[in-house]
Amino acid sequence: MAGAAAVIGVLAVASAAALGGVAVGTASIHAARAAGAADAAALAAADAASGAVSGDPCDRAAQVAAAVAAALAECIVEGAVATVHVRAGSGPLAATARARAGPPPGEG
Repeated sequence: MAGAAAVIGVLAVASAAALGGVAVGTASIHAARAAGAADAAALAAADAASGAVSGDPCDRAAQVAAAVAAALAECIVEGAVATVHVRAGSGPLAATARARAGPPPGEG
């Protein structure tokens, strides 16, 4: 009987460790997706703000973010500079990221 209890204990610890690893992996994937989406969305918004492409800068940013399964949470356009905040994933493992795109300081 003591052997069965030890086996059950080892399985419980292994299961908890595996579940924790899955959670960390999922959070890492969401963080990478959010960072990439923020970069791409900021670039799209800056392109629209500068006139390189047509359309509303924030609408462009939202479209790009949605294309990679992220949501645009905030979009600020000042001249040709766009700053965006996106969210990827849902629940406690969701990730957010910010990005800025536009000409270098002093050139825009």
